[in-house]
Amino acid sequence: MSEIELSEAQSRAIAQTVREALARRRISRQTLAEQARISISTLEKALAGRRPFTLATTIRLEEALGQPLRHDASRAAIPEPPRYAPDALGSYSREGVSWLEGRYLTLRPSFGTTGAIFAYRTEIAWDASEARLVFREAERVDAPFAQSGSVAVPNQSGMIYLVTNWHGQHRLAVLCRPNIQGEMYGILTTLHAGRGTQLTPAAAPLALLPEGTASENQYGRVAPPEPAYERYRSQLDRVRADGYATFFMGAD
Repeated sequence: MSEIELSEAQSRAIAQTVREALARRRISRQTLAEQARISISTLEKALAGRRPFTLATTIRLEEALGQPLRHDASRAAIPEPPRYAPDALGSYSREGVSWLEGRYLTLRPSFGTTGAIFAYRTEIAWDASEARLVFREAERVDAPFAQSGSVAVPNQSGMIYLVTNWHGQHRLAVLCRPNIQGEMYGILTTLHAGRGTQLTPAAAPLALLPEGTASENQYGRVAPPEPAYERYRSQLDRVRADGYATFFMGAD
């Protein structure tokens, strides 16, 4: 028998309650998924509004959280979530930016190993509760430093911005629109850990390649003579060679 799916309004209400419980208890979505004996993918999709909650999933979450998630229909109607991203991100709708959603092999020079390339995954998805694209990084060898944040897509510049704002500390990736292969190239501006606790502003070329077009991806620090190195190097070289970004080194 197929699983019983809750209504869209019920699913939105449950998602909001679960997010509030996660913030109040300061536990991760991964931890909740494990305690509820459901997959993290199921939980993420339900919280993002990409699939409805099922009755079975809701009961397991109630058991894990120790609180009810289903409420009487007599409660006040739940307001519709916003349809457009905030003006600060470009006021876009999901329909207008759905082509950006997906997983990307992400390449930049390694900050710790000269000549090596740092490879990881960037996932871009729609957050229905906040009406915006969000991104998160995975497959990083330095997992504690993986970034997440919002995606800005303004009409004026035609650029795409991956913005991290953690208590006022910013990291920014500026990318050109995808080419016909769906590849995006640009610049990453961040902070590099120098000597001791010193942090230094740093900029580097950046490439995001759809995972579906890149076979046999290798993550981590990639250096010669590893098989993926030359392919990764050629992709990063395109940032300068094809004019996707300019690095100014001072007056001639």
